[in-house]
Amino acid sequence: MSALAYSAFVATNVWLLKELNSHVHEPYMDEPFHIPQAQAYCRDEWTSWDPKITTPPGLYVLSYLLKRIFLVKCELSMLRLTPLLALLSLPIVLTRLLSYHKRIRPPSSLLPPSYEALVVTAFPIDWFFGFLYYTDVPSLFFVCATVFLALEGRHTLAGLCGAISCTFRQTNIVWVLYAFAYSQVTVLRFPRPSASGPTVPKLHDVPASSAGPMDIIRSILTIPRIVPDILRPGLPYAFDLILFGGFVVWNGGIVLGDKSNHMPSMHIPQVYYFIGFATLFGWPLLASYPGGVFRLVGDIRSRMRIITSIVLSSVVGVTIHLFTIHHPFLLSDNRHYTFYVWRRIFRFHWVVPYLFAPGYLVAGHAWFLRIGAQQSLLQTLVLPVCMLPTLLLTPLLEPRYFLIPYILLRVQVTDIPDYMLTLEFCWYTLINAVTMYVFLYMEREDVGRFMW
Repeated sequence: MSALAYSAFVATNVWLLKELNSHVHEPYMDEPFHIPQAQAYCRDEWTSWDPKITTPPGLYVLSYLLKRIFLVKCELSMLRLTPLLALLSLPIVLTRLLSYHKRIRPPSSLLPPSYEALVVTAFPIDWFFGFLYYTDVPSLFFVCATVFLALEGRHTLAGLCGAISCTFRQTNIVWVLYAFAYSQVTVLRFPRPSASGPTVPKLHDVPASSAGPMDIIRSILTIPRIVPDILRPGLPYAFDLILFGGFVVWNGGIVLGDKSNHMPSMHIPQVYYFIGFATLFGWPLLASYPGGVFRLVGDIRSRMRIITSIVLSSVVGVTIHLFTIHHPFLLSDNRHYTFYVWRRIFRFHWVVPYLFAPGYLVAGHAWFLRIGAQQSLLQTLVLPVCMLPTLLLTPLLEPRYFLIPYILLRVQVTDIPDYMLTLEFCWYTLINAVTMYVFLYMEREDVGRFMW
């Protein structure tokens, strides 16, 4: 069954790329920057660089390698095969990542990937950008490979994959550190036997479902104990960090090229937008909570105290007031869905952004309970901690920035009934069908094609 599903997945996506190329035969949106740069590399013009490009050259190098291997021309239609190949390969890595989280042995062969991996790959943001010459899908592929290899204890390979992932997006250095941190938390939370009898684990890490605020403090206090244990496996990741630091010094900052429109700025509401984004797209995962939706609602109510919730909602409201950023791209580019979300929802009335504050808290509790149902406290907290630096300093509201944290969040949900998995797939497919139809067949005069 999985072999048939994967064959259908490949055939459908290859046909869709052909259909897209027949309708979008000129570079679109960011492609006018990426395509000429890739073609320059294909001509072996390695010193050529467009100063408006803000990401490293991993995408172009990958296309160059594919050109050399398959002897194809670096034309638009062929270059778009690069992200598509990454999209078609993604289920293979996700199968192994899901197997680890499910605590089952991964399959011995690469093909076919699991049905659930295909469902996750159909997530609308990564699926859509698998057809355009963007960095997002290859970046996601190498990040997922880094995390899986780290969890397998193959740290040298994980460090290599992590370094490659950073050639697609600089911020992937955070996900390299996430891969290392999550792998070590997973190992060090268990007690190690000794000749003198049973021992307690060096790292304090209790089940997330029963954890309290004091457990976080105890966990932090036990971190110094594990330093000797993490030094050796941490060397490949430290090497990546040194290379990244060297790049920042050489470049004079994290952003390549057009720094004026991508200056890091404190943008706390970006975290709230991610929570809303994850809830909107991932509601089937929350609905599959053990015991059902009513049990989830009851557990959320038992965790939320009235006074505490009022105080936290007030804090969220204050940060919305002080740190909301109206980025020029968000206000002016009406070819993106976020333009209309911002204009018709968040700017409908000045009070609207503040009305979402309690909802962000409820959704945050829901995701903590859902992810923490089968994990420890630190396993559950590593992702949001690593997510903060990637979102807090990003001034532009852009769904692609939510892609990697969402996928890493999604693969931690492992106890999904088959019927809910099918519902998730249908939900993603509905969104994909609508967005691709709008992009291909509903081009508007003076606006252009609508996309994420």
